[in-house]
Amino acid sequence: MSVTLSAAFGVPIVSEGDKLCLIALTAVQHSGLSIENGDILVVAQKIVSKAEGRLVRLAEVEPSDRARELACACDKDPRLVELILTESAEVFRVRKGVLIVRHRLGLVLANAGIDQSNVDHGDGEAAIVAPLDPDASARRLHESIVQAVGAQVGVVVIDSLGRAWRNGVRHRDRRCWHSCGLRSSWESLTYTAVCCGAQR
Repeated sequence: MSVTLSAAFGVPIVSEGDKLCLIALTAVQHSGLSIENGDILVVAQKIVSKAEGRLVRLAEVEPSDRARELACACDKDPRLVELILTESAEVFRVRKGVLIVRHRLGLVLANAGIDQSNVDHGDGEAAIVAPLDPDASARRLHESIVQAVGAQVGVVVIDSLGRAWRNGVRHRDRRCWHSCGLRSSWESLTYTAVCCGAQR
């Protein structure tokens, strides 16, 4: 069994409305790679969220009374806490600097996975939230790639995940989509990764 992991470079700054299929295929080509039947394309959640317009300006967020209450308890911006509540199904733990929730997608994590790093704050403080439906996002990218190159390719949307009540960070798939055209044998699996890097 062999697994080949290949990173694709040259992903540009992604903005709302950008075509992820074109961005991914261009990055793969510029990296001297090719996409073949059975490959798995791994895409960072952040560029998916950016392309789908999931960048939120905090100036446009009106915190609720509940958000203000929790913000005092965890020492966070009430507007950010409101976003966290919007993305959450349940709040598990609140303490200074920590807000542990069950995300609407089922994951238990800090701050509902909302990220303010590698975000353009030029028009005011902003945050990135997860795609509304990561599975649908992966499926659309899969279908676009199949239409563009004719190869049956699996797509995985990933994000770094800080585990609640644990130190350290790991990567976890938000959602994935594959087709019956994926190789059934693990003997020559190719894993082509397209990552956003430190986007601003």
